[in-house]
Amino acid sequence: MQYHVTQERGTESAFTGGFTHHKDEGTYTCVVCGALLFSSNTKFDSGSGWPSFFDLVKEESVTVSDDFSYGMHRVEITCSQCGAHLGHLFDDGPRPTGKRYCINSASLGFQPNDAPSSTSSSAAEDGAASRSVSNRKTEL
Repeated sequence: MQYHVTQERGTESAFTGGFTHHKDEGTYTCVVCGALLFSSNTKFDSGSGWPSFFDLVKEESVTVSDDFSYGMHRVEITCSQCGAHLGHLFDDGPRPTGKRYCINSASLGFQPNDAPSSTSSSAAEDGAASRSVSNRKTEL
């Protein structure tokens, strides 16, 4: 699934991703290269079935481009560092930005705030997200 989402611009089914209802405090990273993307402080429940954020850690973390697949116009989000597909950007998010970064869980890693710098064992016990919880790069 990680390969399909990040390299083939796929998507996971709504409400199936390991980070959809994830509430731990920390930082979300690109699962391919480890680039910092989102803070848990900007995560919100959009009701869409995918993890949603209203802001980035750094604006230059992602690249946006037009996506005309499936007969509609959307704004695709990719990792600026490695080009991995992350999801899409919509203008229906909460204040202060009004943005909704709708992201596939399969494209994300997570680093808890209280994790040791070399690994994150506490969150790794969460079965749904264990494959993504690490500050290390994931080989695809």
